[in-house]
Amino acid sequence: MAMAFKMATTGMWVTDECKTSFMEMKWKKVHRFIVFKIDEASRLVTVDKVGGPGEGYDELATSLPPDDCRYAVFDFDFVTTDNCKKSKIFFIAWSPSASRIREKMLYATSKEGLRRALEGIHYDMQATDPTEMGMDVIKD
Repeated sequence: MAMAFKMATTGMWVTDECKTSFMEMKWKKVHRFIVFKIDEASRLVTVDKVGGPGEGYDELATSLPPDDCRYAVFDFDFVTTDNCKKSKIFFIAWSPSASRIREKMLYATSKEGLRRALEGIHYDMQATDPTEMGMDVIKD
């Protein structure tokens, strides 16, 4: 199994699949969002779910578990006041209140390493419940 990037602080590895999926989302627009999870047994950050180009923010929100931490990236398309199409990539650290303390700590310490492996993220968000990552927050 090929490893792409080791996160020194936690000893976690980001798989090549994570970086490849992110680049496909960023450049080829074949994904709208990607959800990542940490497999504690293998110490790998892996792709948990990929949203197709036709899926939206609501599908991302429903794919995040209510009692487990995850990371997600979302490709937000919008039109400026000058009528130009733009795209911004959001990184979301999902850490719901119902998740275990150990899991929250693991995801918090591994976050920066994953962000460095995924080059081209514009905005960073931390959310503990769906209201903290609603579409109104993204648009602001």
